[in-house]
Amino acid sequence: MKKKAAAALILILSVMLVIAGCGSNGNSNSNSTGNKSKDNEAKKETTEAVSGASEASYTPYDQLKDKYDIIIVGAGGAGMSAALEAKAKGMNPVILEKMPVAGGNTTKSSSGMNASQTKFQKEQGIEDSNDLFYEETLKGGHDTNDKELLRFFVDNSAGAIDWLDSIGIRLNNITITGGMKEKRTHRPEDGSAVGQYLVKGLVKNVQEQGIPLFVNADVKEITEKDGKVTGVKVLFNQADEKIITGSAVIVTTGGFGANKEMIAEVRPDLEGLVTTNQIGSTGDGIKMIEKLGGTTVDMDQIQVHPTVQQEKSYLIGEAVRGEGAILVSSEGKRFTNEMDTRDHVTAAINKLPEKAAILVFDSGVKSRVKAIEQYEKMGFVLTSDSIEGLAKEMNVPADQLQKTMDTWNSAVKNKKDAEFGRTTGMDNDLSGAPFYAIKIGPGIHYTMGGVKINTNTEVLNKEGQPITGLFAAGEVVGGLHGQNRIGGNSVAEIIIFGRQAGIKSAEFVKAQ
Repeated sequence: MKKKAAAALILILSVMLVIAGCGSNGNSNSNSTGNKSKDNEAKKETTEAVSGASEASYTPYDQLKDKYDIIIVGAGGAGMSAALEAKAKGMNPVILEKMPVAGGNTTKSSSGMNASQTKFQKEQGIEDSNDLFYEETLKGGHDTNDKELLRFFVDNSAGAIDWLDSIGIRLNNITITGGMKEKRTHRPEDGSAVGQYLVKGLVKNVQEQGIPLFVNADVKEITEKDGKVTGVKVLFNQADEKIITGSAVIVTTGGFGANKEMIAEVRPDLEGLVTTNQIGSTGDGIKMIEKLGGTTVDMDQIQVHPTVQQEKSYLIGEAVRGEGAILVSSEGKRFTNEMDTRDHVTAAINKLPEKAAILVFDSGVKSRVKAIEQYEKMGFVLTSDSIEGLAKEMNVPADQLQKTMDTWNSAVKNKKDAEFGRTTGMDNDLSGAPFYAIKIGPGIHYTMGGVKINTNTEVLNKEGQPITGLFAAGEVVGGLHGQNRIGGNSVAEIIIFGRQAGIKSAEFVKAQ
């Protein structure tokens, strides 16, 4: 109970901070109790979330209706994509978000969105295929992925890029992530982090389409009658409970990467690791769906990301390595293929005595990955005009770091990494001063497990039958990624299956 009370208190404090600082929907508790550490935690989370959210106000509480065609629980990328497609199909959807701002974990996404056979790849002479994307994702997941979901995913990835482009969200700057052989990770034109750009664009479209989006709206239960979903019970501003009815409910609440109790239940070996997840990622949707008879898959499959800044639990995106960075140990030596899959890179870091490593890159990488500017602002980046100076900043032997850099640059020149067999992220060497470094270690990043759906995004029960009127998309869903997620696939998942949930739920409502 104490943990639940603390979580509620953090949420209330977050609400207050948003109202004071950026203007929410103007309906919040005025309680200001809480100790300094909780206040600081709430402030940090809220600041991070607001940076990716729209400046405009959300829907005022007094505009809430008792009934909507489709109720969408969660205002991340999947939820907003679902709402836009449902609206386009003539529906009257509503989005309910428990946090003070829209975005969820989508805001924290960094590297980009994977897609194959896209118009932007073709424009840039990148030869790719859906089959190769499928094969590499299946290999990355150790052949445990849900193959039907995966096939739908890759075949609809280019269409998702086109759809985003059609609503003013252009992802035409393409890089590569670990486990991939082709450049298919689509980013904003300036190479910046995808998450905040995506959230800002989706919120803008949601508001332009007049779709109501309520924040501080914590859905506690999905209601049902005679085996059919009827709506939700929702607590507004931790004070007013309402029952809202709908012909369909789409759950897009994300994973449980910030729920230490849930993680400890399924993976006690991960106890003590930092998490990159925002505080709202607590598995609410999974629990609510289980109560309705929905089933889960792969719940013990939790991805640990290899490159997380430990003090602030902040993800250092894979695009940094994709654009040429290397990883070195405290001895100044490379120790793995930096572009291997996340589980393999994490395992290599954990074999080091310090279970931590250092990303090293140059001005060229910095110019190609705009997210590094954010890392600088947050104080993560060490810098020097020389390798010797950088080694001093990193506290590693200068002669060894120089040798490592020389060996790497020769490997790039010869297109052959004799040490670790790296073949991607080698378009440019690391010779352009100034030089940079970021200290990193593994952190909990993504929960591959979740509720089971079919390709229509219908939530399935233990018998494999759809629960009438219930749909789900995004990280709340399990099965797509298998035992390991490829970087860039989560952003693709939320758009591809978010859209599908909006389309299929609209078809379901019209058929009633």
